[in-house]
Amino acid sequence: MTGFDRAALRKAVAERTSAAVDDLCALVRHDSLLGNEASAQDWIAEQFAKMGLDVERVTIDIEALRDQPGFSPPVIENYDGRENVVGLHRPQNPTGRSLILNGHMDVVPTGPVEQWRRGPFDPYVDGDWLYGRGAGDMKAGIIAYCHALQALHDIGLEPAAPVTLQSVIEEECTGNGALACLHAGYRADCAIIPEPFNQTLMTAQLGVMWFQIHVSGSPAHVLDTSAGSNAIEAAFGFFEVLKEVEDIWNHPTDRHCAYGAHVHPVNFNLGKIEGGEWASTVPPVCTADIRVGFYPGMELEKVRETIEAVKQSALDNHPSCKGAKIEITYRGFQAEGCEMDVNHPMMTMIGDIHQEVTGNAIKNYASTATTDARFFQIYGNIPATCYGPKAERIHGIDERVSIASMMEVTEVLALFIADWCGVQKRGS
Repeated sequence: MTGFDRAALRKAVAERTSAAVDDLCALVRHDSLLGNEASAQDWIAEQFAKMGLDVERVTIDIEALRDQPGFSPPVIENYDGRENVVGLHRPQNPTGRSLILNGHMDVVPTGPVEQWRRGPFDPYVDGDWLYGRGAGDMKAGIIAYCHALQALHDIGLEPAAPVTLQSVIEEECTGNGALACLHAGYRADCAIIPEPFNQTLMTAQLGVMWFQIHVSGSPAHVLDTSAGSNAIEAAFGFFEVLKEVEDIWNHPTDRHCAYGAHVHPVNFNLGKIEGGEWASTVPPVCTADIRVGFYPGMELEKVRETIEAVKQSALDNHPSCKGAKIEITYRGFQAEGCEMDVNHPMMTMIGDIHQEVTGNAIKNYASTATTDARFFQIYGNIPATCYGPKAERIHGIDERVSIASMMEVTEVLALFIADWCGVQKRGS
């Protein structure tokens, strides 16, 4: 079956708006913070089953993944009951090109709950905006790919090629969920992740590395602070030296070509710090968690060598680090950057359909963060990109997603599935 009624498919998507909003609210109500993803994953497994997909669970076996390219040391070691959920459409006589639609179910911490207008897991709609932690990043994308496939069902069609829907964990800290799916053998001719990038087409993403510094000083009474070594001040001294590297990497002459238009593409973040024992004692210990971004093509080992050189420079030269000891451990993201081929048929097809749906030419976007696209692109030899709805305040207070944008993304995905995979009568 080579043709289908595009207007009918677009109409079917529009008629799904109310159901999509209800589903997104239901999904946001599931608190799927790190380590607590199970109930949300059970919910999406039920939805996949109702859609007529074959549902499979993918465990995260750290020992099996540890030596795989792309592995990141976990932030929490316990993966009991924490699984990926995969929904498989398997046509009897497949033709066309296969597709993976991937999304992550985990969400980041909420910040101070009292600063939210309503509870972070108490979703609500105000005008075009749907609020709640994870509403934009990225449960709206998961709802969009579900309703895109269901819209095809509504007009009596299904993809002629295999389609795999993936709901994975740990995108926000390691990517080991997506890696587990890749290791389990799920493959396709391309992959799309509807991350909330304001309906732009992702053409590159930075690498990201997390590490932790453990600073040891020596305690002393504050009547003579010079008798001790302040571990907290040493941690800040280390970060001051590290920020000099950020300045260098952001200089126009040191930028990757994909990021020439960005004002400040590389960001280092001192995200968490704790230390000390007593207000009137020079603090002898401090631990800090740090994130650094870096360009595609920069090797992980070279980035680590830079960080280790920063440590030595801080110890040798920064006055706050005098007398301190600093140890570094790497856990969480050890994620390489990557670029996409803007001329790949997947990329041009998304752009063409975006213009068909919105009336506007698509904009390319080089992301200053990382996504699970790297696993497909670098390690799976599967062309991948991100295309998702408009969202605001992700990782912040009162996170929200545009309902109209979510439905436009749903429409683009529905048309893409039909054009990329081909269609056939449902059940044939």
